[in-house]
Amino acid sequence: MPGFGEVDMVAHGGTSVAGSFIQTLTMVDVATGWTECLPLLTREGSLVVEAINRAQSLFPWLLRGVDFDNDSAFMNDVVVPWCREQKLEVTRSRAYKKNDQAFVEQKSGAVVRRLMGYGRFDGVETARMMGRLYAAARLYINFFQPSFKLKEKRREGAKVIKRYHLPSTP
Repeated sequence: MPGFGEVDMVAHGGTSVAGSFIQTLTMVDVATGWTECLPLLTREGSLVVEAINRAQSLFPWLLRGVDFDNDSAFMNDVVVPWCREQKLEVTRSRAYKKNDQAFVEQKSGAVVRRLMGYGRFDGVETARMMGRLYAAARLYINFFQPSFKLKEKRREGAKVIKRYHLPSTP
């Protein structure tokens, strides 16, 4: 059922995390794969709230819940109370369990890193340009780019057999 999203940040600090640099907030609907990416100038709680609110307005259905990793940009006294005010169910992944957020981690690589790479980005104008790029890319990603969804996974001896639904767009 659509409406439950995984949320994560992608750092655009290049080879160094020193100083200020742009982060991309990525939100993925678990049921459909619908993806929204928004650049943030800093990891400040109020900017995270703004980005989640903006992403929520871009989804074609109501957001009912969000799942964060244990990042302090999400699990703080600004973001969590705002989510509860909005009647969003808040869950978080287990510490050091990368697969708990497999959907958003996959899109972070397939969408954000594919578009932006691994370089360092900072500044208001750069963030504005990234926002324009994400706004254009979201149309292609969500309406024209089909993706596979796992239908079944079973083990036969040492072999793992996976079956997928036909590729479809969110």
